[in-house]
Amino acid sequence: MDDMMLQDLAMRVGTALAQQELMLVTAESCTGGWLGQIVTSVAGSSGWYERGFITYATASKQEMLGVSNATLEQYGSVSEQAASEMAAGAIARSHAQVAVSVTGIAGPEGGTEEKPVGMVCFAWIMKEGMALAETRYFSGSREEIRRQSVSGALQGLIDLLHSIPPAVA
Repeated sequence: MDDMMLQDLAMRVGTALAQQELMLVTAESCTGGWLGQIVTSVAGSSGWYERGFITYATASKQEMLGVSNATLEQYGSVSEQAASEMAAGAIARSHAQVAVSVTGIAGPEGGTEEKPVGMVCFAWIMKEGMALAETRYFSGSREEIRRQSVSGALQGLIDLLHSIPPAVA
């Protein structure tokens, strides 16, 4: 997955958002802003990208996105539950109608038997309530895991946006 492929995915996301007159907000942890960077590399993205939150530390997930202490204690910051709360918090703290969040363990350290390096949790949420969460397991170097995470987040947005029925005129 090279930068051109990521940019192509970002352009597809932007086209779908623009066609539906929706704005996107991102909430990132392990990707450290890469998702926002690739999205804003698309000309005209100001028409469909509202803002991004980079919440690398656990405290920032709580302070900036409202991830609950109970969720973090029970499931940890790398969990579908935390990803879902990150996305919901991003929607609540923005003017966007669509949110994506990503949190994971990019390595090379930090993994455990239960949560290995390469485990990445995503959530995609529509303001109207449609929500999806998913855990994927990637392999490779830190950069490769992060790149695959950006790709997964974008592909999930494409899938979500294409599942929305057209508005009835």
